[in-house]
Amino acid sequence: MSQRLVIALAQIDCLVGDIDGNARRVAAAAAEARDRLGAGLVVFPELTLTGYPPEDLLLRPGLHWRVEEALGRLAAQMRGIDCIVGYPRRRGGRIHNAAGLLRDGRIVAEYHKQHLPNYSVFDEKRYFAPGSAPCVVETGGVPVGITICEDLWHPGPAAQAAAAGARLLVNLNASPFHAGKDAERRAVLGERCREAGLPVIYVNLVGGQDELVFDGASLAVDGDGALVARLPAFEERIEAVTWEAGRLHPGPVAPELAEEEAVYRALVLGVRDYVEKNRFPGVLVGLSGGIDSALTLAVAADALGPERCTAVLMPSRYTRPMSLEDAEAEARALGVEHHVIPIEGPFAAFLEALAPHLAGRPPDTTEENIQARCRGVILMALSNRTGRLVLTTGNKSEMAVGYATLYGDMAGGFAPIKDVPKTLVYRLARHRNRRGAVIPERVLARPPSAELAPDQEDTDTLPPYEVLDPILERYVEQDRAVEEIVAEGFDPEIVRRVARMVDRAEYKRRQAPPGVRITRRAFGRDRRYPITSGYREDLA
Repeated sequence: MSQRLVIALAQIDCLVGDIDGNARRVAAAAAEARDRLGAGLVVFPELTLTGYPPEDLLLRPGLHWRVEEALGRLAAQMRGIDCIVGYPRRRGGRIHNAAGLLRDGRIVAEYHKQHLPNYSVFDEKRYFAPGSAPCVVETGGVPVGITICEDLWHPGPAAQAAAAGARLLVNLNASPFHAGKDAERRAVLGERCREAGLPVIYVNLVGGQDELVFDGASLAVDGDGALVARLPAFEERIEAVTWEAGRLHPGPVAPELAEEEAVYRALVLGVRDYVEKNRFPGVLVGLSGGIDSALTLAVAADALGPERCTAVLMPSRYTRPMSLEDAEAEARALGVEHHVIPIEGPFAAFLEALAPHLAGRPPDTTEENIQARCRGVILMALSNRTGRLVLTTGNKSEMAVGYATLYGDMAGGFAPIKDVPKTLVYRLARHRNRRGAVIPERVLARPPSAELAPDQEDTDTLPPYEVLDPILERYVEQDRAVEEIVAEGFDPEIVRRVARMVDRAEYKRRQAPPGVRITRRAFGRDRRYPITSGYREDLA
């Protein structure tokens, strides 16, 4: 038995559905691993050939024909290196989430994922049948056990592989990011290593796919649970570690990112991949002079470069001069092209047209929403003419309680900070400014306001965000009952009011664009509540 094996971790960004393109990425990465790193084995992420998650593309027969063809071509290119890659495998009317070892034109061994996650953003039981057997295959003379993602979160598959003679485990992943995920993975990997007594190579997908962001941060952990290598988060990277005599030699260890930096990078990557994979030439942002649009524009500029971003300032009769000044200051600081298009004309025209129908009633949210919808029409017109994608600027706190206007500030194609609570918006803005001040300090210091009515502030309608966000975290992300939240010391009336607002706003959220997921439970794939429902928490 050989006592030394160089293993490359290929942390790559795949495009869902682009089977031929993904196969080319694998071939190029395998050649680099062999020629630059001297690797005898290269490991890729889960479902590399289709990208993750392929969703109902898996129900199309044509996808599986293309996967089979791509596998044949790819296997023929594996000369001088073994390659473990993920793909769906259809057999006898069943589809498996599979990983195969490719060598010299053949699939030498194949493993079928045993534990299929069906919670949070995952619904693999909709598509896949579970496997039941371990897969241990020799590569370079070393018996290697293959597992896939969720398998490592349960003790069975790792123990099976060890019992079948594995000296090393490899685990292919498409593990989405949320804040704090890295610590969770480390804990689980350490537990599995100690149970099986084997080192683990954990290779994770990187990139954005609709609302999901995969952070990479691939790991190598020795048999005692000690970290020996970590690839950088949110970057494509190919690095190698060496297995020798049952142990892994220390390799490159990228630093673990602080929460604000990790979340900010997730937002940047999510925006970049959504825009580029969908082939938009650039983005449009309605820049108000407030904190949400300020952060959104900074993220967009960092993701795409200022030349692919356009800011549109749309002042109304209620816009404070400081808002216009601060918006222009940020656009200049970022080097972003900006235009000023006042909405007084279209707003006045709508009021005139509606005057006979609104007469005799005091102004209310009707007039406020008309202003927001004027802005939405302007942004979408510019989008139609230029082909640029409109980024909406609403945060999670607003989306939770419905503090947003359908066909107004919700109009657009992608919502970068949709899953970012308002208090975190401020933290991220300050974090971004530490790399170079682009968001004016006045934006960070002044009370937030939609500026749709005279002297308006968000607290006219909502509790202070320092109170609102902890309640929302418990009610939305943790599914805590009203009584439980009140028992923690929150004001009963505020909790009841917030819960009612969240429940009533479900219809708005269903019509909102997708946005980057950065918490444990985002609106969208994570949280699926009916719009029409008679269920209510005990709000009395």
